Amino acid sequence: MTFELCVIVIAPLVAILAAGVPPRPRVVEYVNLLASLAVLLAALPLPFRIRTPLFYWGGYVIVDQLGAWGILCTAVVYFLASIYAIGYMRLMDRPKRLVNFYALFAAFAWTMLVAPLMNNPGVFWIAIELTTLVSTFLVGFEREAESMEAAWKYIIVVSAGISLALLGTVLLYWGGSLVLGPAYDMTWQVLRDVAPRMNPVLLKLGFLLVLVGYGTKVGLAPMHTWLPDAHSEGPAPVSAMLSGALLNTAMLGIVRYLAVTDAAGIGLLPRTALVVLGILSVFVGALFIVRQEGVKRLMAYSSVEHMGILALGFGFGGVLGIAGALYHMLNHSLNKSLMFFGAGNVMRRYGTKEMPGIRRVLSEFPVSGLLWLAGAVAITGAPPFGTFLGEFSILRAGFGSPNIWAALIMLVLLIVIFIGFLNHFRAMYFGRKPETLPAGCWGGSWGVAPMWLALVPLLVLGLWWPERLLTLFAAIAHGLGAAS
Repeated sequence: MTFELCVIVIAPLVAILAAGVPPRPRVVEYVNLLASLAVLLAALPLPFRIRTPLFYWGGYVIVDQLGAWGILCTAVVYFLASIYAIGYMRLMDRPKRLVNFYALFAAFAWTMLVAPLMNNPGVFWIAIELTTLVSTFLVGFEREAESMEAAWKYIIVVSAGISLALLGTVLLYWGGSLVLGPAYDMTWQVLRDVAPRMNPVLLKLGFLLVLVGYGTKVGLAPMHTWLPDAHSEGPAPVSAMLSGALLNTAMLGIVRYLAVTDAAGIGLLPRTALVVLGILSVFVGALFIVRQEGVKRLMAYSSVEHMGILALGFGFGGVLGIAGALYHMLNHSLNKSLMFFGAGNVMRRYGTKEMPGIRRVLSEFPVSGLLWLAGAVAITGAPPFGTFLGEFSILRAGFGSPNIWAALIMLVLLIVIFIGFLNHFRAMYFGRKPETLPAGCWGGSWGVAPMWLALVPLLVLGLWWPERLLTLFAAIAHGLGAAS
């Protein structure tokens, strides 16, 4: 277990160092690719090998099944995006800047890989803030007016949001100090143990502040305002990392705090608050998906929707709700990577981000166009893909929860999203082709291979839910205190 953990933590650092010695773009991009592969191979067995949480560095580092699952989702996206970045970023024709890109890219992956390992809520907050600081430079990497504006908006909104998470963390520490004394080791387990004796008002207020704070990072409405700009203006591999990995990492923080309130027996208010934000996010996502014209902004609002679905799964609770949310977390990571890769290809070829300028995609991309279309069907939650099973499980959990009203609204909104999202693809695939196209180019095989690698497991997970995953999710749910 220690070896795998060392690979996960050290491999991205090696890729960062490779950006300085020697500063050669071709060397750096392949070192980053090898680092991402090493991380994926180390992360794949990790959730299944853990039986009880392991602690390192005096208890500051925890390796448990929930954190290992978050690391696995991040590792999958990091590997796929590293493949895609080779073809996509070479088209920038700025070799010297590619070195900086891969250094930042590996650093971004590293921050998301270590955050789930943090056993101290305060140190976890620092790790989440580090993800913001590093990814801001990636959002504005292309140095255009829109991308620079998106980067500033991103860091201001998100930093303001998670400042509230810091305040919530301080309140919860204070609440614990009234029971354990003025100084104690604040870990996730200590918070859960002391929660039944804490002041319930402090506990509820602390959780709500944490929910709003980390909810900003997750992109839950109405704190989602940074997300459409950041996802649409960053390079496509960065957009995949933001959507498929970063949002999941922040969601893990909310889930861990939710387990604290459950341990105190006051879970109804926190869960209802999470469900309300979840259904609001799905509603906002549906509203903007139907009226959207930018291709990457369409994917961005889809991320708002799917983070709302995750929030609903964890909010509904129970083994079924948590299992559905965890399953959906991986499938969304695969699916959204596929969608941003396809969007990057058509943007490069058609020379525009606006969907009215993208027509007859299959005539330009016979293979990747079909993959992108299949991904579009999957992202709407249609069978036979893994996203369908995740959403279906969450709906079943909702119908058996006190918040059945949210499950009913979710079902209606999913139908609206299915029609609205695929209507955009109908226009892009079957609309009238422009008379002239710019002499654009795209990543070729580097742009197609990761799409295959994302779609195949997405289809397999839709046809077959492995028994080992069911066992893993049940263990995580019981570890979080969920009722059977």
